[in-house]
Amino acid sequence: MTSDFFMPFQHDLLDLRDLFNFSNLSSFTHNIPVKWVESALRLSESATIRRRRLPSDQVLWLVLGMAIFREEPVHEVARRLNICTKSLASDSLLARSGISHARQRLGSEPVEWLFRETGGHWRHERYPEDEWNGLQVFAMDGALFRTHDTPELREHFGSGNTSTKRQTPFPMLRLVALMNVRSHIIVDAQVSPYRRGEIPLAETFINHIPSRFITLLDKGFWSANLLSLIHQGDDRHWLIPEKKGLIQKVIDTYDEGDELVEMKVSPQARKQHPYLGETWQARRVTYKTKTGHKTILTSLPATEYNAEAIALLYKERWEIELGFRDIKSSMQGNAITLRSKKVDLVYQELWGLLLSYNVIRREAAMAAIQFDRSPSDIRFKAVCDYIAVQLIVMAASNPLSGTGRRLSELRSGIGSLFLERRSRPTTPRTVKISKTRYPAPLK
Repeated sequence: MTSDFFMPFQHDLLDLRDLFNFSNLSSFTHNIPVKWVESALRLSESATIRRRRLPSDQVLWLVLGMAIFREEPVHEVARRLNICTKSLASDSLLARSGISHARQRLGSEPVEWLFRETGGHWRHERYPEDEWNGLQVFAMDGALFRTHDTPELREHFGSGNTSTKRQTPFPMLRLVALMNVRSHIIVDAQVSPYRRGEIPLAETFINHIPSRFITLLDKGFWSANLLSLIHQGDDRHWLIPEKKGLIQKVIDTYDEGDELVEMKVSPQARKQHPYLGETWQARRVTYKTKTGHKTILTSLPATEYNAEAIALLYKERWEIELGFRDIKSSMQGNAITLRSKKVDLVYQELWGLLLSYNVIRREAAMAAIQFDRSPSDIRFKAVCDYIAVQLIVMAASNPLSGTGRRLSELRSGIGSLFLERRSRPTTPRTVKISKTRYPAPLK
């Protein structure tokens, strides 16, 4: 990123020097990388601004706390975490207006940058059983979040239409995320107003994906351009269900239910992306399920990867759905909307939510490694609740401790929160009833 990108918010990162105790890095650098903090410090070395009563480290900690204590008002989150001014006693909490102004000064860009910096570092990490045939396994999918219904938010984020062509009850913003399905850490993401589609959002961060990986996608990401972008690189592959009504020509047959097929690229796609040819090829694998047959297409070559193993691998795509469930249910308590009512604060809240989710997931993954278990064996809801309690205890004992120092103290006890894996029953997907702002009529 260029220096121009950081200029609007580099001053807000001035107080991040207290984020970690650099005199004793050995206790947590193995668990929480500090490269993103050091970069922020280098950007702010020459900054000279008026010191605010509420340091940016405390504001950042507040944003993370908002994600964990979703059912509490923001001022109550500040009270629970003992957010206070640096120049006053620990019991001198700021007024509600001061907290709101501090969030607005911080804005969304520093929180987004911190999420991307940590994700960029953590995407290269390896965990037990992290790889499949030498490849990291990622999944890509989208999710929607609702905001309060105000003219400002509806104009910026937009909304969908119902079957009667009425607008949906709440403005919505769209998230597209790339998740490591073994650790459930979100390594990259894009957020935008609802009107922008999932495929254009996904195309913006494809180049950030490392080599030697495979991405599992839902059929909604079917795009010759997107799949070709994923395949460009050192041993990068994709796996996606067959699109309904797809016209294909069999080029070669490897085995029963395992073929090489050729498909045409639409004139619209070639016009938008001239480098695409008139046709493209993929491997088609068909396998039996409890309800019939399923067909998936992939870029994995038949000479190196077994069709049966590919069929089993695609079942792991569901792990990203579980990750979204953890965010919306365990962290957000199935809240209908995000809590913020300003456009920039909505983005700040969502990036803070993703960053908090990743911190919880990574702390769980590190605890799992210590017990020689898989990161997915840790119960997310239990870890989230455990961390929430520990945050309150630590805040009471040392309200001005830095963010990194607090996080480094959370490891103890997480190792007792393992779950036993059980096979999930296969059930058909159903359309959920749209949430409404109006209560159901009494019968």
